[in-house]
Amino acid sequence: MKLGAERGLVALPARQVLADGVYEQLRALIMNDGIAPGARVNIDEIARELGVSGTPVREALARLESEKMVSRLPLRGYRVTELLSRREVDDVYSLRMLLEPPSAGLAAKAMSDEHSAALRAELATCPAAPAHDAYSDYKALTAHDARLHELVLRIAGNAAVEQAFARTHCHLHFFRLNYNQPFGEQTISEHRDIVEALVSGSAVAARKAMAAHLEVARDRLLSRM
Repeated sequence: MKLGAERGLVALPARQVLADGVYEQLRALIMNDGIAPGARVNIDEIARELGVSGTPVREALARLESEKMVSRLPLRGYRVTELLSRREVDDVYSLRMLLEPPSAGLAAKAMSDEHSAALRAELATCPAAPAHDAYSDYKALTAHDARLHELVLRIAGNAAVEQAFARTHCHLHFFRLNYNQPFGEQTISEHRDIVEALVSGSAVAARKAMAAHLEVARDRLLSRM
């Protein structure tokens, strides 16, 4: 593992909410390959570099385990999960193709002024793609990507589908594989197309826009692996 400031860890002030601060720093460390995929996480070392006890580090690791960013090793702590393979990426997109285009169609039929406003407000949270490939730059796009897709599923009104999708944490893992400027620009442009189709109230257009986005995103990602 890289040490101290070299990997971007910053000691946390005593009055900061430690659990959230440690979690965010560890997540950024993993996303930036500060701890390599498959490597063990040294809890004592992380705690020392952050100037905290081991407790908030363990709490952060438990949250990251729920996102499948780390996995627990029996009696040996945690390790960073491996990057998704081509097969796993294809499998996740196959699941998304089953869930999201039909849900987009349902969401279009359920569209209201309130839903339209919520979709446009979400687009406004990330109006431009970040220029750099560090997690600190593109994490806003990652969060926006997750929120928009979850919002469409919520409007569609199927809680089981929404929960199944949320458990994949696919957005974090896809962005962990690769990010660059054209990828971000294309993602935002495709999101605009989806929102316009939804707001129009056309179930056919919404299904097509969502399916096209997922197909292009999958192929774009696989081409870089």
